[in-house]
Amino acid sequence: MALVNTVLGTLDGSELGFTLSHEHIATGAAGIHQTYPEFFDREGTVVDAVAALQQAHAEGVRSYIDPTTFDIGRDIALMQEVSSKSGVHIVPTTGSHQAIPRVFRTASPDAIAAVYIREIEVGIDGTGVKAGIIKSASDRGGMTELEEKVLRAVARASKHTGTPVYTHTWSPDRVGEQQIRVLEDEGVDLARVYIGHSNDTHDVDYILGLLRKGVWVGLDRFPGGRYPGVPLWQERTEIVKRLIDEGWAPRIMMGHDHSVPIGQPTPEAREERAKYQPEGYSFISRHVLPYLRELGTAEADIQTIMVDNPRRFLEGN
Repeated sequence: MALVNTVLGTLDGSELGFTLSHEHIATGAAGIHQTYPEFFDREGTVVDAVAALQQAHAEGVRSYIDPTTFDIGRDIALMQEVSSKSGVHIVPTTGSHQAIPRVFRTASPDAIAAVYIREIEVGIDGTGVKAGIIKSASDRGGMTELEEKVLRAVARASKHTGTPVYTHTWSPDRVGEQQIRVLEDEGVDLARVYIGHSNDTHDVDYILGLLRKGVWVGLDRFPGGRYPGVPLWQERTEIVKRLIDEGWAPRIMMGHDHSVPIGQPTPEAREERAKYQPEGYSFISRHVLPYLRELGTAEADIQTIMVDNPRRFLEGN
């Protein structure tokens, strides 16, 4: 029996069910929910997140991976409340996004890794909730020197604990390739690595190159359209079908990178989020999967992508 860490405790991997590979409740900045509550509607966020996840649950969703790190406002108590009320399991993360704590600038990779290891083995913020993944992030323009240091820390924490690595990327700049080179240099088993946001590109050869390295690929920004020049949801779905046809269904996962609009800090940000993703955590169930079926995708492949792969990734199988 392989156990997976969630915000409500450990869970047998077989209980994860249909799992979205990349979602949030709210994102912001470290401590902002507590220190500057004027910028965060906590009550409204809980109400809206619970409603959206209950609707997703009614449409088949049972779990999601939440890569909200400390530096972008991870809030374990909030996640616990939403998970408990919605019935959707949430897998939390350690690691860092791009708002890397200033103290890491002079810290060694081993010192940073020790913090991540504590959040996996002991718990997060004194809650006893243990992280199920370790995140690192790089974006447009590629990996910075500080981001490379953090990724090396992530790699070392992963090797120490066996916890899978999970990355944020900008695929039009082929950032996943840079991350893989560092992880290989650190001796990480690439079968334990998820390269996220890999479907913001039209370049299928880039995605295939990642898969051939042995990583998991996150096609986790449905429906698309948030940034100029990126594929819209129909093309993203057609890319999924091509990957399936080429035999890669056992190495891909899907998600939205959604967070509830009211959890954003300003009215402008809320409006932008609602415009980009009006159907919340349910878009894949309502549109992507039906289109995949229309394209001739077998139910067994959908089961592999939405149920089996997230479980295998989190369990280490």
